[in-house]
Amino acid sequence: MTAPDTATRTRPHPLDAGVDVERAEAAIVEHYPRLVRLAYLVLPPSLGRNRRVLTAHSLTQRALPRGREGAGATHGLVPFQRGAQDADPGSDAGYAYVRLRVLRAALEAGLPLTFRALPHRAQLPPALPQVWGLRLFPRSGGAEELALDQWLATLDGPARAACVLRALERLSEVDVLCVLAEAGVVDPQAALTAAGGPENDALFGSAEFDPCVLQARPTDLLRRRRWVRGSLAAGAALLVCGALLGLPGGGWGSDGAAAPSYARNAAAEQALDPAEVTRAAATAWRTSDRADFAGWPARGGRVDDKELLRRALAVWARPGASVMVSATPGTPSGPPMGPPQLLFAGAVDQAVVVLMYDGLRVVRYAEPVSGTSGAALDFARTDGASAETATALVLSRVDGNVRYLTAPWVTGASVRDLLKPAEAPAVLRLTPEGITAPVPGPAPAGSCTSWNALALDTAAGPRLVTDLGELTPARLTSGAPGAAKDVTQTAELSEWSRIACLLPSVRSHGVRTVNSWPYARQPLPEGNGTAAWLCTRAETWRGTADRVQAQFLAPGAQVAAQAAKAEGSPACGPREPRVLAGVLWKSQGGHWYVLAAGTAQFTSLSVTGGATGTATGTRLAVKAPEGAQVELSGKLTDGTKAGVLR
Repeated sequence: MTAPDTATRTRPHPLDAGVDVERAEAAIVEHYPRLVRLAYLVLPPSLGRNRRVLTAHSLTQRALPRGREGAGATHGLVPFQRGAQDADPGSDAGYAYVRLRVLRAALEAGLPLTFRALPHRAQLPPALPQVWGLRLFPRSGGAEELALDQWLATLDGPARAACVLRALERLSEVDVLCVLAEAGVVDPQAALTAAGGPENDALFGSAEFDPCVLQARPTDLLRRRRWVRGSLAAGAALLVCGALLGLPGGGWGSDGAAAPSYARNAAAEQALDPAEVTRAAATAWRTSDRADFAGWPARGGRVDDKELLRRALAVWARPGASVMVSATPGTPSGPPMGPPQLLFAGAVDQAVVVLMYDGLRVVRYAEPVSGTSGAALDFARTDGASAETATALVLSRVDGNVRYLTAPWVTGASVRDLLKPAEAPAVLRLTPEGITAPVPGPAPAGSCTSWNALALDTAAGPRLVTDLGELTPARLTSGAPGAAKDVTQTAELSEWSRIACLLPSVRSHGVRTVNSWPYARQPLPEGNGTAAWLCTRAETWRGTADRVQAQFLAPGAQVAAQAAKAEGSPACGPREPRVLAGVLWKSQGGHWYVLAAGTAQFTSLSVTGGATGTATGTRLAVKAPEGAQVELSGKLTDGTKAGVLR
């Protein structure tokens, strides 16, 4: 669950500047995209992407002051923006004024509604703008933008505001503190500290966070057609029937954060009836022909809570606008085709979690311990799972820690830092239900001081998995294609310690396994030792878009260098185990060389362009000028020619 937004004010705010309404309007019109992006990033992600877009536009448009002019304090306390890439509004008092109004409204929108006080206008759904028949959301970015969005969701409103003011508005720390204080933040210094460093500031300018460049998708077309054809009387009758469903003895009861349902379908209702949810026997995994999630028994303290299961199934079928929905790439997020299997239901940390499995996907529903606002729904594709890949599922992520539910065939667990292969793993306590103690998650993007993996003991041998930001941790293996095995040996752990910091490049891509294979070793020119060439392949659950990297590991290097990469390629896999890659390398004597290495399928290698040369066998070393641009190729055992990995 994400951290609550807290921007509580303890003192009245002075009006910010003596700016007339015409000047404020000009500032809004001129810098409208920047102001809307600021509001969108500060608003709590729990609102959902469609509502965040509309709310950001509404707050920006409402930043226009009432009356002919804004009266109040001088402008000296409000710092201007510095160093923007587009037209610099730094000398515009009107821009600084409306920016503060937008920031203040976005912080107020993140405050929780209570019965003890009237809501702020910003806390209510926007009256304008409204878009009927469409759901709007910004363009999707890459893995780095997704990781940044997930990290921002863990921050409260003031911390997000500090990030945005520093990254988007280019304000200094002193100016950020000043603007936060003017916006009513109780502890600006704490917000700035929580905002972290500027490593990912450039990503704030991505199209992922631009609510002015939008994609549109239709809402439920059949529901709209029924709604248009129905009369007001029929609509009122449907609403009354919906209310009656929540009464004892009539219907299923409360659906929590689910969207309204206007249609009844016998097959769909059976799939969403908590009484029809299936459960595997406690010992089914011992005799089952399928050693995957189908053999997991139902565990947790609330497996018999029909109201909880009803809410989870209803939200799965029709998530409401307030539900945060995520799915690994290639995973359908529609309702179940039949009654799903229950894997877990119980309280975990500050949330209540339900895990279900429908043969194709594992679905995680989470809601606060009290209430249903802020519910989350996560989908992960798991078809083709085996005993090796169905070893654990993520139950919760809180404060950078991950708690797992392990498979019933797991007998022990420990945590291993991949960057410290010589250290013994730290033993983890498992509850009788198979829940681990909190495990520190891998290092965030841009930082690689450690990388924790979960070592699991099973009757078939140890397994090593790591969290890549999804419901299913990825299995780590080592060995040639078709003969990969779990990482257990000292040499294998040592190799993984050099490439673990490259794992963020495959985060949030639906990865099932990551295999690392040292396919060649090469004596370096001038007696500079022996280098290793590795091929790392990340295979996805959907069987496509697999990511392949060729890496060069120089003697004494702590981290391998990426030499080549490809997506959707069969290279370095069982279907096509060959790979060829090269690097430009500088010797200790200051000379530059083109180094290349291929797998055993190559009989000779050649380089052309800025340097030329040919070598018999699978390795090549040719002197080259600094910065040379070259082309590598090789001849295979069948006489055909093949190029480098790309």
